[in-house]
Amino acid sequence: MNGPLAVVLNVIWLVFGGIWLAIGYFLAGIVCCLLIVTIPFGIASFRIANYALWPFGRTIVDRGGRPGVLSMIGNVIWIIVAGWWIALGHVITAIPMFASIVGIPLGIANLKLIPVSLVPLGKEIVPSSGGLFGGPPAQPAWR
Repeated sequence: MNGPLAVVLNVIWLVFGGIWLAIGYFLAGIVCCLLIVTIPFGIASFRIANYALWPFGRTIVDRGGRPGVLSMIGNVIWIIVAGWWIALGHVITAIPMFASIVGIPLGIANLKLIPVSLVPLGKEIVPSSGGLFGGPPAQPAWR
């Protein structure tokens, strides 16, 4: 669902933390790109920042095909260095969001960020056709 409800929830998401999450991922992307060797992590951080800015009506999918060796090694390094802590942060910040009825969709959106923040390489963010919180992705244009 990419209708008015998704827009309303995305605006509420922005006001109650989404903007800060997106800024954090964006700044991490800049730092990673400055360090040259970590440019793939910087690009992944920009992708996550984009998703953190407007999560409702979109979902995360694997890029397709088997992930390459470098992608797998990069994901293992990412999990050890940053991914585990970022995923834990998403869980911890989702808990208070679930405390109110209005916050439940925001908590779900926060939990939706865990897969891409834990293992960012080889992922893609696409519009979802299966509802507000994800579901089957809409068919990407390149397929």
